[in-house]
Amino acid sequence: MTAAYPFLCATPPQAPAALLDRARSVRPPRVALVNAGAENPLNGIREAMDEGLAEPILIGDTAKIEATAQAIEWDISGVRIIHAPRDMAGPEAARLVREGEADAIMKGQIHTSTFLKQLLPSRAGLREKGGRCGHVFHITAPGSDRPLFLTDAAMNVDPDVETRKACLAHAVGLAQLLGNARPKAGILSPTEDLVETVPNTIEARQIETWAKEALPHAVVQGPMAMDLILSAEAAQVKGFASEVAGDADIILTPNITTGNAVFKIMAFGMGCCCAGVVLGLKVPLLLTSRAQEAPSRIASAALGAIVAAR
Repeated sequence: MTAAYPFLCATPPQAPAALLDRARSVRPPRVALVNAGAENPLNGIREAMDEGLAEPILIGDTAKIEATAQAIEWDISGVRIIHAPRDMAGPEAARLVREGEADAIMKGQIHTSTFLKQLLPSRAGLREKGGRCGHVFHITAPGSDRPLFLTDAAMNVDPDVETRKACLAHAVGLAQLLGNARPKAGILSPTEDLVETVPNTIEARQIETWAKEALPHAVVQGPMAMDLILSAEAAQVKGFASEVAGDADIILTPNITTGNAVFKIMAFGMGCCCAGVVLGLKVPLLLTSRAQEAPSRIASAALGAIVAAR
């Protein structure tokens, strides 16, 4: 990416070695690619296959899939292809999961909202009983394998307290799955004070109180402003006692606008590698973006492989 704008990072992201190594230690999942007939998603699933992170199942218009594969010089003669064009592709992926033929689902050339509307409703048969879904980003800075988990930056628009509790639980579970036995989470608000006119500060305290019993193996604190989450020095200056400040593993955001802005600043402004997954279903959903570079797509496939192998 060319850094024409001074706040953009010119250094391409790198997929974290620790994530890739862990993913390669499990069996590659069978990944159903929904609406697979465009160059970007085909390249993404091809990269995942080449890295030993996925066994592709290509779902969409067969003619388009074959033409695009030929254009990118990928021999797909040994890859399973299912003809289910346009709005038929998502339901077909759900059927594969229900029948035990797919372990993960990846978004192809389809709008995210359409993709989720096809797979999240109860009729798709993918939801865990009584569960709520949430998106989690696994974000690593250049030169570091330590992840920061960000939720929810891509799915829940204006989540209520119960949905944010579920998102936090998903992030804690993912951190523990990746080896962090006691993750630390900061609940993001504009201030650490409880302000009646800023409802998410009150909600953050409610979530913190709930987490003490519901998530006993995590350290959860909120409300916290971003400077406190990121900097122990800022917390010291402000007299804010915190085990989380400057050492957070998880940031729980109040809404999708905030989460999406934080994610994109880290991706485009800091050169971070951002792997994303939707949790709360029987299988992981991978929401790759056309703007993501190859390392982030590969990292997302690695994260999906680890989650699918639970």
